Amino acid sequence: MHTITNHQQAAAWNGWEGTHWAENPERYNGMMGAFNAPLFNAAGITPQDRVLDIGCGTGQTTRLAAQQAFDGRVVGIDLSAPMLERARRDVAAEGLGNVSFEQGDAQVHPFPDRGFDVLLSRGGVMFFADHVAAFTHLRHALVPDGRLAFLGPQPGAPDSAYARATAALSPFLREASPASRGMGSLLDSVRIRQVLAAAGFTDVDVVSAEAPMTFGADAKDAADFIFSMGPTRHNMRKVGQATVTRIRAEVLEALAEFETAEGVRLPGSVWIVTATR
Repeated sequence: MHTITNHQQAAAWNGWEGTHWAENPERYNGMMGAFNAPLFNAAGITPQDRVLDIGCGTGQTTRLAAQQAFDGRVVGIDLSAPMLERARRDVAAEGLGNVSFEQGDAQVHPFPDRGFDVLLSRGGVMFFADHVAAFTHLRHALVPDGRLAFLGPQPGAPDSAYARATAALSPFLREASPASRGMGSLLDSVRIRQVLAAAGFTDVDVVSAEAPMTFGADAKDAADFIFSMGPTRHNMRKVGQATVTRIRAEVLEALAEFETAEGVRLPGSVWIVTATR
């Protein structure tokens, strides 16, 4: 891997949390997959485009980009070796020949100048150590009039469906897990505009998108997933088993409200951000 600046995130995503994501891509894609359509609509990928997928993880968005840029090429970059290993395996299984992956820190990675037509990210840009420096660096990787499109979370409302479903767990989530540090860095739409403007982007647009987030096949399955996620595991590691059992039962009961024929689905909201070099 080339030089990195974000040592904390590199360690986290190559540790137990990165391994969990690599072993459970269908879980995390189930949460975020419904947002792929608005993200790709915003990206406007064409058949000949050269696309960089930033923070590509296990590569679902990279593969989708490759299907759209079928006469172009797509590069996925991520800090996580276990997630990239899974991504490469899935690309090989699908027989996609226009995809490659690189392990690196996108804030400082030596991308070719003007090497891409589209920069894409389903949340990975949240974790930069220095957002202005990172987006400035990435802007140079775009061709003139090249497009940036990324997705980021909106601030969680205290009365949201997820907050209601996990209310019993909330008092115990006192600190971010190692890999989730930085997830709140781009919650504010005003800050997003300021960062991108400072990095030299123009035509910045930030719009809201809503979609159902799938957490499991039923309430038990969804509760198992939520309690296996990094923030929950990190904060519950020193909590007594009797307390964990009680909280899990309360969360499971609350999740039953959101069971559907398609699984446990909670409404979610994200920002879809676009900009131009």
